[in-house]
Amino acid sequence: MKSCATFFIACLFFTAAFASAGQDAAPVFKAGFCERDITPDIGMEQPGNYGKSYHRTFHDPCKVRAVVFDDGKKRVALVGLDLLFVTRYVVQEARAEIQKRCGISPDAVMIGASHSHSSGPIGMAEPGDYDNASPLVKDLVNNKSIVSDPGFIQYLKQQIVEAVVLADANRVDAKMAVGVGHEDKVSFNRRQRMKNGLSYSHAGVGNPDIIDYAGPIDPDVGTVGVWDLKGNLLGVVVNFACHNTTNPGGISANWVGAMEKTLRGATGNAALPVVFMQGACGDITQVDNLTKYANPGAEEWWEIVGGRVGAEAYKTLLLIRRGAGSDIPLDVRQKIWKVKRRVPSPAKVKRALELVNQGPEKAGTVEWTFAKETLMLDAMLKARPAAEVEVQAIQVGPAVFVSNPAEYFVQYSLDIKKASKFPFTFVVELANGCVGYVPTEEAFGPHGGGYETRLTSYSNLEISAGRQFADTGIGLANEMIPGKTPVPPPPPPFSSPWSYGNLPPELN
Repeated sequence: MKSCATFFIACLFFTAAFASAGQDAAPVFKAGFCERDITPDIGMEQPGNYGKSYHRTFHDPCKVRAVVFDDGKKRVALVGLDLLFVTRYVVQEARAEIQKRCGISPDAVMIGASHSHSSGPIGMAEPGDYDNASPLVKDLVNNKSIVSDPGFIQYLKQQIVEAVVLADANRVDAKMAVGVGHEDKVSFNRRQRMKNGLSYSHAGVGNPDIIDYAGPIDPDVGTVGVWDLKGNLLGVVVNFACHNTTNPGGISANWVGAMEKTLRGATGNAALPVVFMQGACGDITQVDNLTKYANPGAEEWWEIVGGRVGAEAYKTLLLIRRGAGSDIPLDVRQKIWKVKRRVPSPAKVKRALELVNQGPEKAGTVEWTFAKETLMLDAMLKARPAAEVEVQAIQVGPAVFVSNPAEYFVQYSLDIKKASKFPFTFVVELANGCVGYVPTEEAFGPHGGGYETRLTSYSNLEISAGRQFADTGIGLANEMIPGKTPVPPPPPPFSSPWSYGNLPPELN
């Protein structure tokens, strides 16, 4: 049973195990949730672009949201951050401290960013990337690009650790259910096929040269509900693929904040924990370049996207059938390796230096910006010619969460779901590190192109990286054995029809 294009739910569960022969069933499955604040201060840098920008207003809080599952043998943690991305260094530091504080193994902790463009100040660079760079490049990195705020990063790591440690401490005997809803009205592939044979990113509403969308979307709203044994909803995990770029104005979790607001309102639980794990949205946003209508305002867009995703998750929770069971196994798999970076040609680097020296006024803002990126990449390659990447698979019963560290093109997510033997496969991008955009191989071909394939200090992995991630994720997931997916009981045997309904039509 796979996620499909019609609204679809799969059902239930609740674990119980026999502690010993002759004793009553004793629940062994436990779960705990926690959220912590990571809202940046007014005046801090706002990431999401290639130049400097600063927060001037506040809209809604940014959070770390965590859940810890425990099957009596193993514990795993899913951590969602209201953040543009999370660097490898931050993940490694947080995981080590989590293991020290509560004993959860680093390979059993998945830390994913929501890709909120209205969140806290974090830069792409890892420690040591530019230590030996020229004074010009250091100036470009520190004064012309978004950089991590040291105090914020320390606070971020602390709050990630606290969220997992407290979620672990909050574990109680629990029931769990997994389902998939369908939402196809708020996400669109932002790449379009053009009459010139190429594919462009955001070709523009009304552009007569657009033929069609250049790729699919993923309408699945993956939903995991967790209840205590009295039927109280403890928390929800949601997985959906759409850029967090509704930008309602000021500091914000972006549309994830509206999703949380919707679920809390619908359930009547004003403190309901909602852990969001971003799907593969490298080429998916809320912007429809083939629309016939004007886009809504930022605040309305925030409510539309978050509201519809939250409502679909709530509908999924309502239709899940709960019952007795004994099989929510937890398991983890992980692979870490190095992926080479694409290297700009010497001529490209030389031209970039000329443009940077001209300044944005003479060179043009766009050309100057990407020339800056070329020089930064050239310097970074000397320190890190290859990127350390991690693909992780965490099983929770019949569901598996498969991670990648990229802004990942959605076609790969669909490929992973199709090849996975799990009835519920949730792909999580920007998890456990960040390597920028990872497009499909097709996007680099003769009919490809667009913003995401541009070579920058942010996005530069070799062309095969996306397929490597997909094949690895599929392989890791399929090493594990899915938990059982319960189904409702069959109807009772037929006895007789409804006597008052089995009549021919009466005409007089």
